[in-house]
Parts: sequence; C-alpha cells; structure tokens
Amino acid sequence: MLKAGIFLDVENLSRNGGWGIRYEVIKELVAAQGDMVVLRANAYLAVDVEREGEDPVYRQRQSDYRGAIRRTGFHLIHKEVRRYRDSEGELVLKANADLDLAVDALLQSDNLDYILLGSGDGDFLRLVRAVQNRGKRVDLISFANTSSELIREVDNHFNGFLIPNVVPADSTREGRLRGVLHAVNEEKGFGFLTVRTGLGPDDVRYDVFCHITDITRNGIAIDNASFANLRNRRAIIEFDLSPTEDGRVKAINAREFRWSGKFGSGNDE
Repeated sequence: MLKAGIFLDVENLSRNGGWGIRYEVIKELVAAQGDMVVLRANAYLAVDVEREGEDPVYRQRQSDYRGAIRRTGFHLIHKEVRRYRDSEGELVLKANADLDLAVDALLQSDNLDYILLGSGDGDFLRLVRAVQNRGKRVDLISFANTSSELIREVDNHFNGFLIPNVVPADSTREGRLRGVLHAVNEEKGFGFLTVRTGLGPDDVRYDVFCHITDITRNGIAIDNASFANLRNRRAIIEFDLSPTEDGRVKAINAREFRWSGKFGSGNDE
C-alpha cells in the first residue's frame, strides 16, 4: 500500500474559489488514486489572533471552523496574521504559510510515495521539482488563478471546480455539470466535453457532445471562433445533460462558468 500526504494552502484555496472545501472529500480523492493510505494530512491556515481577541463572535466562528477541519483528520498548522503599513501608509494583513508548507512537505516526503498539493501559487514550483526528484508523485488541486507553470510541472492537476462534491453545491446550479472542451470542429461548430463523474482516475467521460447553438454568453449565441477559443483557454463549461435520439448525450443550456467570488458562483460575462 502506498503512503500519501496532503498539504493544503487553505488561504490560497479559499481565496480562489475553494471556500467551504470539503476536507473529507479531499482525502477520498487521494484514496481513489490507487492503493493509498493517507499518512499525513496537513492544512495550513491563517489565524487573526488580534481580531479573535477583540471579537468573541468571530473567535467562536473561527474556532468552530478549525474544529470541523480537525474532525476530518487534518493536522492544522496556524500562521498568525501580521499587520503592517506599506510604503503608501495603507494597512496590510499578511499570513504566509508557504515556507512552513514547503519545509514540511520536503521533510515528510522521505516517508511518502504520493503528495497532493493544494494551492495555485507558483512559488511552490521548486518544491514540486524537489519532491519529484526524490522519486515521489506530486499531484495538484486548485481552483482559480493557478500558475500555468505549476500545472505543467505536477504529475496531474485536479481542477477543483470539476471534482464532484469537493465544494458545497450552489443551489442555482443543482443538477448541472461542468466540463472542458477537449475537441472542437470550429468550422462546423461542435465539440466534445471532458467531464469528471467521480474521484478515481477512470471516473472521466469524454463523449458529451456540445453544439455551438447550445452555448450562450449573456443570453446571446457565440460565433465559431469564440467557440473554439473555449477549448484553447480550457474554459469551464457549465451545462445540463440531455439524451439524444441516437442514444448518446449532449450538453444543453450551456454557458462558460466564471468564478465570481467567495462562494464560487458562476456567471456569464
């Protein structure tokens, strides 16, 4: 059985679309990648000691949040928020746990076969290379604003927006799916979507047909070049699934998903 470690940059994930991330699903994701046992599960998060000392309601809410993470079996590494003035006199709050995460992952990788890194921060590029040079597999989970270099360097990238149940469902998209176009015929205006159906390596389908007439932007049909560009940008498409007359499936009521804030809701722009 392979030994796995999880290292999550909670602030980066939460800030970029992973607010409310379900930590138990992250562990299930790792276990689903093969014959894995999660040996280490670390979550690095900021703690605003000053505010918690002044605001009992906020302190209790944060304590409950940390307790919920602990109950899923994660070890918490706290980084205290620091306040300082920048060159323009503006108050800046900072709590960077990158170094703590990198050192822990590098040291603990000696006893691990597989690492799941949770962050989109390109500063972890050297960490990924160092751990891979030790013969370990390194996968990545992230949401919006992910370093393209980091995606290229890891062994596999999980887009958190596409993984079932990894964040709380948005009531406005109940029953809707998300995928990315992997093949497009620009001239004829159709393509096929890659859609993740579960957590395992094989829980992916590539046969969801998508026609240009079923995608709109702000309620308006898009042109062929824009349709092809969705594939080039690896844009996330949100859609309803419908059977076709020949027994296949197609995407309908489709639109480009755009993360727009704390709760990861999508909208057309």
